[in-house]
Parts: sequence; structure tokens; C-alpha cells
Amino acid sequence: MKRLIIRVMAAIVVILAVSIDSQAQTELRNASNALIGKIDSNGAVRNRSNAQIGKIDNDGAVRDRSNKQIGKIMSSGAIHDHSNKQIGKVDSDGTVRNHSNAQIGKIDNNFFVRNASNAQIGRATGNTGIKKEWIAAFYFFFFTDEVK
Repeated sequence: MKRLIIRVMAAIVVILAVSIDSQAQTELRNASNALIGKIDSNGAVRNRSNAQIGKIDNDGAVRDRSNKQIGKIMSSGAIHDHSNKQIGKVDSDGTVRNHSNAQIGKIDNNFFVRNASNAQIGRATGNTGIKKEWIAAFYFFFFTDEVK
């Protein structure tokens, strides 16, 4: 009976851990470490006041606050605008490039976000399971006006 109780308790702990992780958020901070936004593991994009300003769907569709598709993040790392024109990309090493392939920033392995001059402009903290492409979409392509 003790073993059954222990197994049931262990299963409950696992279920709770999965539930908590599904609600995990990546906090997006500026160079001064002030909170400027969040992306949760379900793709909801929020501003510093926690108001939802957009969403990134599992298929890479980027949506604004009214659920209108404003872009798409392709599995290759390419980032397209609402008319399917490539406006940038994120290389596998986190380098962020514009439509002309010029480097405009980088998200390093510690999730520091840097501009083309290598100056830190932000950092993603918390649930670092969020894709670098999602972080790049926030800082460089789609939600920059929403967080100023």
C-alpha cells in the first residue's frame, strides 16, 4: 500500500510540474534590466503591463493584438512580413539578419540580446525554452513599437 501511495504522489508531482512549465514565461528586459515584455510558452506576447499585444502560433504565424497575422517565422529561421516577403532571419547561432542579410543583432547562448554594434539592448530571462526566433521577433521585427 505504501508503494502505491508513493507512486500516486510521484505521478501528481509530475503532473503539477508539467502544468507549471506550460505556463512558464520568458521575461524580456531592456539594457537597464527593466521588464519590457513577456512571451509565454503558449506564444502569447505581452507588454510590461502584462497586456497581450500579440501571439506567435506553433506554426510560426505572428499575430497582433487583434489576432491579425502580421508575419511568419519559418522553420528555417526566415522571418516574413504579412505579405510573405522575407524581412529577416535568425541563423542557428542566434545572429539576426535583415532582408539584405546584414547583421542587425544577435541573441547569444546566455540570451543576451545585442545590436549590430554588439551593444547589449536586452536579455531574455526565465523560461529559456522559448525559441530565439520568437525573441528576435519581439526585439527586432514585430513588437518594437508596442514596448516603447
